[in-house]
Amino acid sequence: MDFDRSILSFLKQPLLDKVLAESSIKVFPKGAEILREEQYVKVLPIVLEGIVKVYSRFNDKELLLYYIQPSQSCVMTFYASLKNTPSKVYASIEEEAKILLVPVRLLPKWLKDFPDLNQLFYDQFNLRYSELLDTIGHLLTDRMDKRLYEHLKNKVEIMNGESIKMSHNQIANELGTVREVVTRVLKKLEIEGKIRQDSGEIKLI
Repeated sequence: MDFDRSILSFLKQPLLDKVLAESSIKVFPKGAEILREEQYVKVLPIVLEGIVKVYSRFNDKELLLYYIQPSQSCVMTFYASLKNTPSKVYASIEEEAKILLVPVRLLPKWLKDFPDLNQLFYDQFNLRYSELLDTIGHLLTDRMDKRLYEHLKNKVEIMNGESIKMSHNQIANELGTVREVVTRVLKKLEIEGKIRQDSGEIKLI
């Protein structure tokens, strides 16, 4: 399956050849769930195209942890695979994604034979740790209107567009709140001239 190999530039030869020879590439449709909580990890995903959403679920509420974009992987999956422990997060496809699925049974040997592979783990850990600190900071200090606006802004940037199409319920799930709160805050942002809503599409102004 064709893809831009520069996406995997962090993998040096001959490790790249081994990874491509032993791994598979699969295209997942938008909305597909590729990892569930308590599921044992058999493959390490590296996103080649598209976007994957990683989140936690508490009772009937979800909380977005981070997005995985092209050339990135999931540090939570990485850890769970190396320790052979069940996943503590969920992952689903935000935008149709082409993903490299690396068998985790090969990781211990590759990490030993190719120390550079450790850098992928360290880089992803640093990135996700910073993002989680930002999320905690927003939860503790920001009012919902600021949290919601920054969330929409971040999402538009990730999607490389000018607007996003999401239901109020979807937004509420990602922010760990309820639909009624999101609807009220979106209306406030619209009155303030920061967004425009039209048939489920939200555009930042």
